[in-house]
Amino acid sequence: QVQLVESGGGLVQAGGSLRLSCAASGRTFSNYAMGWFRQAPGKEREFVAAIIWSGVSTSYADSVKGRFTISRDNAKNTVYLQMNSLKPEDTAVYYCARVRGTSSFGSWGQGTQVTVSS
Repeated sequence: QVQLVESGGGLVQAGGSLRLSCAASGRTFSNYAMGWFRQAPGKEREFVAAIIWSGVSTSYADSVKGRFTISRDNAKNTVYLQMNSLKPEDTAVYYCARVRGTSSFGSWGQGTQVTVSS
């Protein structure tokens, strides 16, 4: 079972940047594609970005394309989400998960809160 711990969230002004981290336990981390998702108050959880096991291929939701970058370090069992040019509508709790395509599977971490003020 892979356990996930997200960190790096916080309060930032619009136009600012944050870097989220997701640390995974288990020796099989590098076997899986990983993704980031977010859930804003009153909304369903939505896909943000994904990266395949090797890091060579990535995909993004249209709403974050060009502003967010997903990456991973398999030696550290960690996946990152660099978020630039943040907007108030990016405010949400951000989660990482294993993915198949843009769909998550397995357990979720506790999430990390990102709040963007206007």
